[in-house]
Amino acid sequence: MTKRMPARAALSVHARGREKLKGHLAMLLFAVLIAGSFSFGGLAARYMEAEPLTLWRYILTIVVMAALAFGAFKVPAVWPKEIWRFLLLGGLIAIYMLTMFTALEFTSPIATGAVFTLMPLLSAGFALPVLGQKTRPGVLAGLIIAAAGAVWVIFRGNIGAILSFDIGTGEMIFFAGVICHALYVPLIRRFDRGEPAVAFGFWVTVGAALWLVPPGIRGLIETDFSALPLAVYAAVAYLAVVTTAFTFLLLQYASMRLPASKVLGYGYLTPSFIILLEGLLGHGWASLPVLAGALVTACGLALMAFLPD
Repeated sequence: MTKRMPARAALSVHARGREKLKGHLAMLLFAVLIAGSFSFGGLAARYMEAEPLTLWRYILTIVVMAALAFGAFKVPAVWPKEIWRFLLLGGLIAIYMLTMFTALEFTSPIATGAVFTLMPLLSAGFALPVLGQKTRPGVLAGLIIAAAGAVWVIFRGNIGAILSFDIGTGEMIFFAGVICHALYVPLIRRFDRGEPAVAFGFWVTVGAALWLVPPGIRGLIETDFSALPLAVYAAVAYLAVVTTAFTFLLLQYASMRLPASKVLGYGYLTPSFIILLEGLLGHGWASLPVLAGALVTACGLALMAFLPD
């Protein structure tokens, strides 16, 4: 008789071979798409407040996810079991998105992207109590190296600012959201009940929108959409379709194949991609000290990715 693996132990089993490789490729694409969300989100944040902007984004995302789940993938439209799972996950993502747009009113996309790279280290910490996943010493070393590079970018390569802990308001605001997202990643796997990824994503999106209605509905109703430039519509479309719907599917896919610490380890590439995108958009190139910090985070990713799970 085959001995059944305990449920908690099963959460610590990871994919191998091609499935593991596909998980890594999914997160590489995730890092590229997330980088765009900071730059394009910064454009939209110049014209709208965080609450109505985030609610608008999620209303569009609900439409996109519904079309994917119940249209393209023909998932049965049934009420999910344990609806509280999606309210909790949606609440965590709602806080993350609100703090991102609020932070972009105070600081640059590069700085917020650097704060985002602290997420894997936090996620590794949450993975132990949530999933029972222990982070290997080598992987932990990679996380710490990359986090050090992120701190260097956050403080703009200023040693004096680091010593005096002179961190900006925007970075502090977004850090609270990053903590929520770090908890969200292991909870995806913990709360998985075998639902199709697109259906799971749809209900998480609905859960997030419900939390966003109270703070954002009044501002959204009062918005003069005719006065908004085309760039805002393009940015919201990108955020709603690409960095919400697509990145959720990528994150869900990778989270079922890789340990939580490695899943968001690909966020270490975010500052490098943001620096490249900001330069291409004509917003200026980062200084050499800041670029050096971004490269350190990329090296931390390389170390972590090639180590055993």
